[in-house]
Amino acid sequence: MSPKPKVHVRQLGLVTYEAATALQQDLFQQTIDQKIHNRRNPEDQTPTKHHLLFLEHPPVYTLGKSGDKNNLLVNNTTLQEKGASFFKTNRGGDITFHGPGQLVGYPILDLDCFFTDIHKYLRFLEECIIATLADYDIEASRSKGETGVWIDVDGANPRKICAMGIRTSRWVTMHGFALNVNTDLSFFDYIIPCGIADKSITSMEKELGAAVAMQEVIKKFKEHFSRIFEADMA
Repeated sequence: MSPKPKVHVRQLGLVTYEAATALQQDLFQQTIDQKIHNRRNPEDQTPTKHHLLFLEHPPVYTLGKSGDKNNLLVNNTTLQEKGASFFKTNRGGDITFHGPGQLVGYPILDLDCFFTDIHKYLRFLEECIIATLADYDIEASRSKGETGVWIDVDGANPRKICAMGIRTSRWVTMHGFALNVNTDLSFFDYIIPCGIADKSITSMEKELGAAVAMQEVIKKFKEHFSRIFEADMA
């Protein structure tokens, strides 16, 4: 039996989007370079190093490579007044918001060590979120044809609690998910989140009526990630 992939976890706290993107890109390229080296040098193999970064961002709106900037409903002056910034990114998906109180997770994984199926990867990430929310008695699910995690998706008040957008190259991943834990949801009033106009945005705090300990959420997510991806967390 092959050993389980080992995923190195780092909790970075509050990090600017620029700094986090630079770190991701560095780890992403290191993983690709090591993968190429191993394939070209079968006699000199180095175990693949996988990463899972947990962090929060200062207020920032990010637009995916296929997104529509018209889904940002305010101009640069208003963004500055709100203390928020804006970036175009190389991930999939449309526009979303990141800010304090939101748990952002960036897995940098070589899927060759797990499974080579992007659809399955996204469904597994969603399942990690759904299982974590279930630990708080929050019933969440997927929305057909839309990546991410929702509450009451087929009911009278469908609302999104977790956005996702990834990038892959040579089966190596970057970017990831953004789970609204204690997020200031008023920032979502200035965008059409993920380009979806008919569903609102919610958070764990809003659903539960009280703030949630971020470290506890991280702990629960790690446990589910380890189980669902069959990985050892380092």
